[in-house]
Amino acid sequence: MSSHHIVREKQEPALYIHHLGDFDEEYLGQILEWSPSLIVNSSEFEKILSLGLKVDIVVNPAELNDFQENTRLITTDTADVDSVLQYLIDEGYPAVNLIDASNTIQDLSQYNSRINIVIFSATEKTYAVKPGFKVWKPAGSIFKVSTAEELQHTNLAAISEDKFEVVQDGFVSFHFNGTYLTISEVL
Repeated sequence: MSSHHIVREKQEPALYIHHLGDFDEEYLGQILEWSPSLIVNSSEFEKILSLGLKVDIVVNPAELNDFQENTRLITTDTADVDSVLQYLIDEGYPAVNLIDASNTIQDLSQYNSRINIVIFSATEKTYAVKPGFKVWKPAGSIFKVSTAEELQHTNLAAISEDKFEVVQDGFVSFHFNGTYLTISEVL
């Protein structure tokens, strides 16, 4: 018996590669599995092409290269990340996976209410959560947590002020005062 998956446009998060760095190519393949819209910073375009990937949009191309057929170009005066996020919001995307060499790209909290953002680096996956967020994780998984007022959690043991380890296989939850909390999972 075969299974057929119907993926509607914009159902899966778009993928913006700001800076690939040492990001694991196998993990990149997993993110690309459902064929998201692929947006690439112009500085990464040649590297992405060398991986055999089809690029949908190139951001701030330095010069007009021989881009793939049907590749759109976004040219803007604002920061590349801001331009991409605003484009995705305007186009109705609900979420984006963003790959950067580090997860300290910039403060993206101004976008939290308009689009779900997950930032991947070679070592971490960072995202904002709302109070009451729950996720299943195996024992030993590590979370880094930004400071939050009255942070309460379940199934976590503190390693340091902002680093926690999952105690046993199962659900982990985060409760706090405030609208969003930024957490990172160690990959």
